[in-house]
Amino acid sequence: MLIALVVCAAQGIGVAAQKPAAQAAGPADAQDASSGLGDVILPLVKAHQGQVAVAVKHLKTGESFAHRDDEPMPTACLIKFPVMIEAYRQAHDRKVNLDQQVRLCDEDKVPGSGILRTHFSQGATFSVRDAIRLMIAFSDNTATNLVLDQIGLAATGETMQAWNFPNTRIHAKVFRADTSIAPDRSKKFGLGSTTAAEMVRLLERLERKDVVSEKASEEMLGHLLVCEDKDKFPKRLPSGTKIAHKTGSVSAVRTDAGIIYAAGGPIAMCVLTAENKDQSWEPDNAGNKLCADIAWSVFRYFESREDGDRKAEDAALDPLKLGTSGELVQALQRPLNDRLSPSPGLTVDGEFGRATQTAVIRFQRLTKVTANGIVGAETWKALGPLVPDAEETPSEEKPKSPRDATAGQPFVTCPSWAIGDAKSGKILWSDNPDQRLEIASTTKIMTAYVVLQAAEKDRKLLNREVTFSTRADRTEGTTARVRAGEKVSVRELLYGLLVPSGNDAAVALAEAVGRQFAPDGKSSKQDSVSRFVAEMNRTAERLGMKDTKFVNPHGLPDEDHVSTARDLLRLAAAAMKNSLFREIVSTRQYTCQVTSTRGYKRNVVWNNTNKLLDVQGYSGVKTGTTNAAGACLVSLAQRGGEELLVVVLGATSSEARYTDTRNLFRWAWQQRGIKE
Repeated sequence: MLIALVVCAAQGIGVAAQKPAAQAAGPADAQDASSGLGDVILPLVKAHQGQVAVAVKHLKTGESFAHRDDEPMPTACLIKFPVMIEAYRQAHDRKVNLDQQVRLCDEDKVPGSGILRTHFSQGATFSVRDAIRLMIAFSDNTATNLVLDQIGLAATGETMQAWNFPNTRIHAKVFRADTSIAPDRSKKFGLGSTTAAEMVRLLERLERKDVVSEKASEEMLGHLLVCEDKDKFPKRLPSGTKIAHKTGSVSAVRTDAGIIYAAGGPIAMCVLTAENKDQSWEPDNAGNKLCADIAWSVFRYFESREDGDRKAEDAALDPLKLGTSGELVQALQRPLNDRLSPSPGLTVDGEFGRATQTAVIRFQRLTKVTANGIVGAETWKALGPLVPDAEETPSEEKPKSPRDATAGQPFVTCPSWAIGDAKSGKILWSDNPDQRLEIASTTKIMTAYVVLQAAEKDRKLLNREVTFSTRADRTEGTTARVRAGEKVSVRELLYGLLVPSGNDAAVALAEAVGRQFAPDGKSSKQDSVSRFVAEMNRTAERLGMKDTKFVNPHGLPDEDHVSTARDLLRLAAAAMKNSLFREIVSTRQYTCQVTSTRGYKRNVVWNNTNKLLDVQGYSGVKTGTTNAAGACLVSLAQRGGEELLVVVLGATSSEARYTDTRNLFRWAWQQRGIKE
């Protein structure tokens, strides 16, 4: 079955559910506006805290559902789907050559999603077609801008307008706000805009193979089929379900649009959400979860129908062949490995590729079955009983682990933690305190400490104005939202570093302060940021942080950028002796005004990433989260006239680090005999 679904978030509730065209007429069907698909989708929409718009259409039967489907919504990176279509349209008209090689330059690289910025070097070349593949499969922002350079920024919107998709527009290059061709729309919608209805209609045309040409449509569907984002529509779908889709994510927006190939036919869907209350970057944040839940509910709705069940049974009888995927292919690969000698050594991955096809032909020749590489009833019979998965193999019941002790340290999710005295930095209790781990943005404690140490020697430093560079502006990850050419003092930039955890602020401070420091000895020609990092490492050595090494001022992933719970405890104790540092890390919200070299002024509001500041008794210090480091937190709390520091490294989620920390503090206060 193939399903097209679009969900967009918007204020209010407006719903239409339609029966297939052949059944649409007649008063008896009036109640279906609030039944059928509406019954399974509406409760999910109403429960979501944010704006939502949805469109769903079963492309075989015509049954559909719509909620706010004609309201323009932000797309985030979903707009790259229409950009791909425009590139193929221009290729068809011979305005663009998809085989033409493009050359990657360092100045092309922009932050955010993708692999070009981090894994490809200056001067790398690849085709426009490959750039499109990266734009869709990895949502690569740099690749997107390279494609836009080929087709022209305005072309996508012009074609969509001509094709009667007036709300589907891209407004600027990615992370290049200065290129906007529609400043008002950029301000309202961000990178791009669309409606749920327009996305589903565009998907429907693509599935009919009448977008540009049949060959182009097939190639574009191929790009969508390898989308790497599995946290939205695919999250809850059965293993092996085929889905061609494109997603988008910014803090307040989560979107997905695509075609689910179900047993009863294709389903086209689009989910757009905006102004989401949950703006976290956890894989199961509310926006992602809504997309996943709607996709699963729609899939299950159609698959549970009598027709869907029959089609599913029919599909189960289809032969396996090159290109097939799913659990049944895994069930085939196991006996092929077991019964062929020598074993083909197939990876049991559920993908029927060339290696599996070759093994099938070997087996068919061996057993005198038609050697065509296609697994039908004759080949299944020759295989005999299938080799079970290891997880399905009966085994003796495992003994239970010992009963949990009633005494001892609290259970936590993090692999390393330490509790210490806030004045001395001495560890009182710990678990794996010397395990060297990546530390994410807790790095910024040292960044701020180095700046404040420099300010003690130069009293004018804190009031010095820093003009944001392009390098700082383009730093990926969490941001202070100061733009290139805007000016802010070192003092206020420390708030931008520690309150919203601005990676851009870290680079700007390193550029502004680093030039006064000596290089690391490897080269005398190091830039300001490298000199600043060298000073971070020298400071760590002076503080006795024996297992710490810094390679950047912000904590973005690098396997050589590591520290320990013991070292961070020592650092936090030293930093908290500085009154300005203590004041900043305890600030829940801070507002400052930035000025621009262009002459304007604007206010910037920063909210602290540390949720413990919402609880009485906690006073900082710093959060940190990356995929490599996990969720980290260094925190200070007071009780009974005593101050303790807790360091948690590598917790399993953002919320888990707070739970771990509070449990450790509570246990520590009990050990100290403090009950208030």
